[in-house]
Amino acid sequence: MQCSWKAVILLALASIAIQYTAIRTFTAKPFQICPVPNPLNCGLGQDTESFDKICDEYPYFTYNNSRKTHILILATTAMTLIPRLSHSKNTADRRVMLGASRDLLRSLYDCDFYFLESYIKPQPVNHTTDKLFRRGASRALCSPPVCDAFGPNEVNIEEGDCVKKCASVNMTLAADSCKERRHMAIKIVRVPEINDLRALVEDPRLNLKIIQLVRDPRGILSSRIETFRDTYRLWRIWRATGRKPYNLDLTQLTVVCEDFLNSVSTGLSQPHWLKGKYMLVRYEDLARNPLQKTKEIYEYLGMSLDKNVVKWIQTNTRGSNELSAKHKYGTVRDSAANAESWRLKLSYDMVDYTQTVCQQILHQLGYKAVSSPEELKNMSLTLVQDRTFVPFL
Repeated sequence: MQCSWKAVILLALASIAIQYTAIRTFTAKPFQICPVPNPLNCGLGQDTESFDKICDEYPYFTYNNSRKTHILILATTAMTLIPRLSHSKNTADRRVMLGASRDLLRSLYDCDFYFLESYIKPQPVNHTTDKLFRRGASRALCSPPVCDAFGPNEVNIEEGDCVKKCASVNMTLAADSCKERRHMAIKIVRVPEINDLRALVEDPRLNLKIIQLVRDPRGILSSRIETFRDTYRLWRIWRATGRKPYNLDLTQLTVVCEDFLNSVSTGLSQPHWLKGKYMLVRYEDLARNPLQKTKEIYEYLGMSLDKNVVKWIQTNTRGSNELSAKHKYGTVRDSAANAESWRLKLSYDMVDYTQTVCQQILHQLGYKAVSSPEELKNMSLTLVQDRTFVPFL
């Protein structure tokens, strides 16, 4: 059976898109290799018969006493990796993409980085490259054995400093370093709905925990207008002139709100396959109370909050808005002031339209609508309702 040309192109795009996945290691503690199979390592309880069956099926599965935790931070960006079913003429294309995205994530969680080399230009020589997108976002890629530029006491390394001082990345050393870590986190911005991740959640080779990071759709629109200036050029024209262009692509907004609604509705309905695996975090809550929300996230993950993490939060959430505006990938910013700053950047007409299109998800996540330009610009009144979203344990 031959694949359609669309499927082939989509599969290629899926692999390329993984370069836009940011990997951050939370701790550097090594894990022990278990010399004999242990059912607890597979997450199968005391059912040794089922364990033997699963481990026969996956003979390359790595057993470890520490139960290596795989963390997936599900967020959104300008485009999704997987075509939406309702917009695809060929459902086989979507199945191909789903399978490709799952395989790529499994490879990353298994510390197999070699597949990336085919999609880095120029292609790495001797498994070495200086073109790995945002390598400085990973603590592991800025530490020995991958990089020897920093001393053991330098734990909070700025991303830009890492890129400048560490130079090239040896993919073999990166893979070795990955395998020694007890916890591994991947932020993915190309999967539209949490339902698309079910196969990964139920994969016995992974101990996967999902954090779904959501934000007010009005804030998302404002952020994209600033970050993806070419893609959102017509939205900027609307903001500047007060007139909506006739050829504006409204699906750039409607799709994200539909996907948000479907994904959040699934997570909050607490299906059995997400038990112990799901936590929803509002960006605004994290921005206003970064330390408290971080403590809650670490508790959900079963991890202790290191003093260096606390120091990093205090350093990187009290910066100036001017500094963060100059560096779109920077981390230093006044997070509390940044949470609702979109209200000063969007026109009321744009906000009113967004509220109409995204009404359901705004209500579900606890974001208030505004009814006038004056209310929009009144920053003394928050549009974020007090809501408690507890992990599904």
